[in-house]
Amino acid sequence: MTTTICIRQASEMVFAFTAPVYLEMALRDFLSHLSQPIARLFLQIAVIIVLSQLFGFVLRKIRQPYVIGEVLAGIFLGPSLLGYLLPSAKEWLFPASSLPPLQFLSQIGLILFMFVVGMDLDVKKIRQRAYSAVMISHTSIVFPFLLGMALAYYFYNTYAPAGHSFLSFALFMGIAMSITAFPVLAKILQERNLTTTPLGNMAITCAAVDDVTAWCILAAVVTIAKSTAITSLVFSLLLLAGYLLAMRYLTRPLLRWIYRNHTCEASFTRPTLASTFIILLLSCYVTEAIGVHALFGAFLTGVTMPRNPAIRRILKNKIEDVSLFLLLPLFFVLTGLRTKIGLLDSPALWLDTGLIILLAVLGKLGGCAIAARLTGSGWADSLKLGVLMNTRGLMELVVLNIGYDLGIISPALFTMMVIMALATTIMTGPAIDLINFLYQTADQPTAPDELTITP
Repeated sequence: MTTTICIRQASEMVFAFTAPVYLEMALRDFLSHLSQPIARLFLQIAVIIVLSQLFGFVLRKIRQPYVIGEVLAGIFLGPSLLGYLLPSAKEWLFPASSLPPLQFLSQIGLILFMFVVGMDLDVKKIRQRAYSAVMISHTSIVFPFLLGMALAYYFYNTYAPAGHSFLSFALFMGIAMSITAFPVLAKILQERNLTTTPLGNMAITCAAVDDVTAWCILAAVVTIAKSTAITSLVFSLLLLAGYLLAMRYLTRPLLRWIYRNHTCEASFTRPTLASTFIILLLSCYVTEAIGVHALFGAFLTGVTMPRNPAIRRILKNKIEDVSLFLLLPLFFVLTGLRTKIGLLDSPALWLDTGLIILLAVLGKLGGCAIAARLTGSGWADSLKLGVLMNTRGLMELVVLNIGYDLGIISPALFTMMVIMALATTIMTGPAIDLINFLYQTADQPTAPDELTITP
């Protein structure tokens, strides 16, 4: 009995001395598990989705596009706010080594999103309203494009990274100033009940033409930026032309054959969906291999899909939730992590930012409004159309990230352009309200077939 008590007392004494050591080891193991790449990735995605939803909800309450809230959530998590206030927390949550997996996932989200954007493009409506839509859209591209190239002459020595020619820098600045956010524009029209108005129909058509033209120009710009010699540039352009012909005369008939008997969701089989995704991924692979960008391949695959509205609606329902609510917010946070407002640390840099915003608005809004007025629209509708086409949003951020990845623009210029994208998108709603107030007008919904276009 006495021996048992002694042994128990001795074991208790040993435990009392060794317990802190075991607890420390357990805590160290637990913390190491938290720092594992897969565990941190899940935590990052959860934090991103929560903050995106929160910021988006707040922005919706003040009648701003949801995308603005998602971008602000990314800036909040980046070096501009969290990195400035709690640098250790930002570094633990988003260390540099953890960003590549997030970038890969965000690229998948962007590919699916651009595929949906391509499916939303109604080529038939563009043909029906070709004259006015093409004139207005192309004018709204040419004006800001020229202003962007002129701005590049002023910015080249200060903001262009070493190793890139003035031509690629100027062309990229031109296209970055010319883009219109087709998906964000459609969402703004829907939220303001303008979708079925003559103004809304024209805005959607012009934005669709704008998207096709801008992405084709962007494909050429990226090809030029990646080419090291004139021979490689010519070869890449020839490959791009061959790819476009293959999508038109091979892929489109193939997709029509795949979906020849599909009219409802029940008829969508696993092989059908698998075939669609295989074609989508191969298209992205080809455009990336040519030297353009995978997003261009995703967009063109969406445009090539059969015109059947039921097929497009079902595919959108299957893809949109995952791409919009899970993967796409990752892109906004990566953009926020790259947006370093602290780099704009002098009045001169903020003046340059203001100049970018001013020229972007003058080029896009002014060019579009003048073209609309010349085609017969009143000043109120012309100005409102210019304001809507001035919406840059998500598509601008996609273009800017492409330029950043290619090293065409510096981090400081990237930050300036992101601020411009936010400013031109935020001003859309208030500017339309102001025009309605000044001209005492209001947009009344009408059937799409009541839309008349002045030839």
